[in-house]
Amino acid sequence: MQRKISKPSLLLLIVLVGFPQMSETMYTPSLPDIARHLGASNNVIQLTLSVYFLGFAIGVFCWGRLSDSIGRRPAMLWGILVYGLGSFGCYLANSADWLMACRCIQAFGASTGSVVTQTMLRESYDAAKRHALFAQISAALAFTPALGPLIGGWIDQALGFKAVFFVLVLISIVLLSYAWNALPETRVTIPANIRISSVAKRLLTDSRIWAYGCLIGAANGVLFSYYAEAPFIFIEYFHMNPGVYGFFGIFVALSSIGGAMLSKKWTSRRGPQSMILTGSFIAALGALCLLCLTLSGMQASAGTLTGMVICTFILLLGIGMSLPNCLSLALTRYGDVLGTAGAIFGLGYYLIISLITSGMSLLHNGSLATMPLYFLGLTAAMVLISRWLAKTATA
Repeated sequence: MQRKISKPSLLLLIVLVGFPQMSETMYTPSLPDIARHLGASNNVIQLTLSVYFLGFAIGVFCWGRLSDSIGRRPAMLWGILVYGLGSFGCYLANSADWLMACRCIQAFGASTGSVVTQTMLRESYDAAKRHALFAQISAALAFTPALGPLIGGWIDQALGFKAVFFVLVLISIVLLSYAWNALPETRVTIPANIRISSVAKRLLTDSRIWAYGCLIGAANGVLFSYYAEAPFIFIEYFHMNPGVYGFFGIFVALSSIGGAMLSKKWTSRRGPQSMILTGSFIAALGALCLLCLTLSGMQASAGTLTGMVICTFILLLGIGMSLPNCLSLALTRYGDVLGTAGAIFGLGYYLIISLITSGMSLLHNGSLATMPLYFLGLTAAMVLISRWLAKTATA
């Protein structure tokens, strides 16, 4: 069965792929308050971010697979509904265990915004247009993690952290209404029964898929480990209130936006593989500068704060240059099984993100040097992997 494809608007794609990231970061300014209110350690509360990505990984597989059988639009609508139920559970949570369980449900539903949206984008546009759209969406997405703390910080300061989760419930209602009225079905054909085992075997034996999965996992792992650790650095070490911290994140997000825009501008001339390598190198340089600054023995001063912002800017600029090209190139060889391949691939790299953010939670010890040292190791690995990809692409 085949029909003419209907393309979703860029605005709708940005909204649908962006709300999971906002859900991930909107409550981060409240992490110290949540730890005190629930009587849990900072390390345990940070794990609520890692659990989010665990639920996200499982959801990516389930919704990606389901979108092949019931369609992209129904999978998106059901996922948003589950996300809303999970958000309401977070609002009711009165213990760290309950909060983690509901965060997992929330993430399971939210993951449809990532995997189904990317599938719709890949099947709706040709390669040249897709590279540009991924860069535009990445630029917009660089803002959503920063918008989350900005909104969440002021809500927490005014009404408490419970209100943050209630706002996420309201967002789910608005999203469901928007998607119901504006989201078209982009699946061109109803695929034959696709064997998961055969697609998984193709992916698992593809060394380039492993490379792209590690790059995407590491890039996002750095980004969300930053959002896990930063509230304790800026709120507890530099004594910012949650509202100011949330506003402060806007300046940091400009780096990711700048990186994505540079990627859009230069990819057509230099090629996506070159942009991945360049971005990885810039990210590693930023992590090295950040580590040197934190090891210099400087105290909690305006100078230290400014230096950390500049180094983080360089780090996330590189992430913003690499990530959209990795996402665009990863599944170019899997057009015949795009939904299922995207589901399995997403499961893999979100598990990597979960492991990386868990590592940040376990390493948290109150030292300013812990985060940059961790990031230096991750970005150095990105440089090595991207160099290998560049060599194999020209071989």
